[in-house]
Amino acid sequence: MEVSLDIVVRSTEIDVNGHVNNAKYLEYLEWGREEWYERAGLPYDRFLAMGIQTVTVNININYRRECRQGDRLTIRTRPLKRGRSSFTLEQDMINQRGEIVADATVTSVAMDTKTRRARPLPEELARYFPASTDSPGDTSGSPADFPAGKEE
Repeated sequence: MEVSLDIVVRSTEIDVNGHVNNAKYLEYLEWGREEWYERAGLPYDRFLAMGIQTVTVNININYRRECRQGDRLTIRTRPLKRGRSSFTLEQDMINQRGEIVADATVTSVAMDTKTRRARPLPEELARYFPASTDSPGDTSGSPADFPAGKEE
């Protein structure tokens, strides 16, 4: 399920170089992920009802073009893969000229709200993601430690 969110770059989001600061791109992507969760029927209170919170453990972003005040951006978010307790969303941001300004993969882990430790993905979340194609025993697709120690 791919979700798109349209935004406009505001004057308050511009840095001293006259363009959007790199940290703001990360915030835009977060807005896109929140929109994906909402449209998937997985708002924050639904996660709490499942006994989990999601914690971002890795972001790999490519900054492709600058964004300036007034630019109209579309943030697209789609599921990429899942591990036992982790899942990865793929995102990109496209400007009004159809140019990709940034793309990213964002890996999050399901954290048990009581133990504060990684736990297997609930089916209600996992069903949106294809299973990882990693080799058996390969943990490269999901973090081996979160927050400290082995996944449970």
